[in-house]
Parts: sequence; structure tokens; C-alpha cells
Amino acid sequence: MARTMRRSRTLEILRAGGIVNCFKLNLSDVRAVQIAANAGFDTLWTCMEHIGNTWSTIENQILAAKANDVDMLVRIARGSYSDYIKPLELDASGIMVPHVMSPEDAASVVGMTRFPPLGRRAVDGGNTDAAFCAVPFTDYLIQANRERFIILQIEDPIALENLDGIADVEGFDMLFFGPGDFSCALGFPGQTNHPEVRAARKKVAESASRHGKFAGTVGTIANRQELIDEGYTFISIGADVVGLGAYCAGIADACGAKASDRPVSLYEGTHGRT
Repeated sequence: MARTMRRSRTLEILRAGGIVNCFKLNLSDVRAVQIAANAGFDTLWTCMEHIGNTWSTIENQILAAKANDVDMLVRIARGSYSDYIKPLELDASGIMVPHVMSPEDAASVVGMTRFPPLGRRAVDGGNTDAAFCAVPFTDYLIQANRERFIILQIEDPIALENLDGIADVEGFDMLFFGPGDFSCALGFPGQTNHPEVRAARKKVAESASRHGKFAGTVGTIANRQELIDEGYTFISIGADVVGLGAYCAGIADACGAKASDRPVSLYEGTHGRT
């Protein structure tokens, strides 16, 4: 009996006009995936751009998410085309491409990650996403284009200048505004509510809407409704390391324990001293 690919919970919600709730994972342990999935998030976001995850780690995280019917989004490391398609072949529901700068850059991403006629993605079919060749070949190509999402991150002033050109490229699903890097690029590091950062955020949502794309960003409980009002329908709030850090600090403080004020690099020129 022919198999079909797992549908994307994220795309199902977005296409129905709903709001997708996402959570960021910095920890590699699959138990962090299970805890977040059990909490009820629609999508979990793991990373290969900034985190030393291996492909085996990513594979196990995807399997843990799927076991709870939760989508796994992988932010890729920008490298060869294999870095773009391997998460998809491991059956990630989507990938996020950081620092997309131009329409040409966007078109290159689509070319590498979409099967014909949308792109020129290399075909295997013998991996998890196609149930190890159990999904018929042509069905696999059609379903992969329909049920897997591609997100382009807008994180730089240059990208904002090229925004409508990027958004007009066919074959990807979402523009994702990155306020952290954008604030640094503008000279206001960490000031994600600075008027210029907020103005850029609004432009991204407006451009996505004009060109038939979804809009995503990171936010907080406090500004979630504001983001929704601006047109954002994919919002990532919270991260495992932030939650665990706050939990540990709260308990330690209640017990009278004092956190060290030493630099993160512990040795500080005192290697060998006791």
C-alpha cells in the first residue's frame, strides 16, 4: 500500500488562518523536545546556525517531535545544498534560512529546496521523509513541495532595502523578521523595541502580506497581540535555556545561594590554582 508524507501541522494552521505557536530549543537532549511538545506548541525550532548540533541530534529531535505530532523547524547552517536538504530528508517539517539578502539569494534557496517545477532540488527518496521509498516517486515530489515549508530570515538593513523583491520570489512560504540581529545592524544592540526596529518589523509583515507569504518573528507574551495585529501569524516565544536558567536561579535564590560573578571563562589567568 502506498504511503504518504506526514502533513505539516504548521502549514495546516497557517492556511486555515490561524496563529502558530513556536518554541526555541538550544538544548540537544530529546527530552527537552518532549517537554516542549507535551506543553502543546505547534512547532519547535532547533538550530544548526549557532548551535553545535550533529545530524544525529537533529534526526532524534525530529523523531521526538513527530512522535507528539509537532512540527520541527530546523534553522540551517548556510553552506552547500546538502545543508539545506538534509533536514528535509530527515523529515523536518520546515527549514529556516538565515540572513537572506536579495531576490537572487531567495531564488537560489528555492532552487535548492523545491522539487521541479518550483526548483531543482536533488532527489533521493530513500530517507525518512519519503518513508524509505514507500511514498511513490511522483507523489513524493508533489507532497514535499506542498507539505514542507521554507522560511527566509530578514535580519539586515540590506535585506530590508530588497524586501519586496525577496518577497516576490515564488516557492517559499514565510518571511521571518529577526529583531536581534537587525537591532545590532542598526547600532541599537538588543533594543528590539527601538522605533526603527519596530518600523522594520512592520514593513516585513506588510511585504509578506502583499506577496502572498506568511509572516513570522520572535516575540514575548507581552507583545504577542501587537505582533498578531501587525499581521504576524507565526510567533516564536521562549526558549528552553531561558526557562531552565530562570527556574534554577529562582530556586537558588530562594535557598540563599549566590550565583558566581566570575567571567564565563572560568580560568581567568588562574589555571592550576586551588
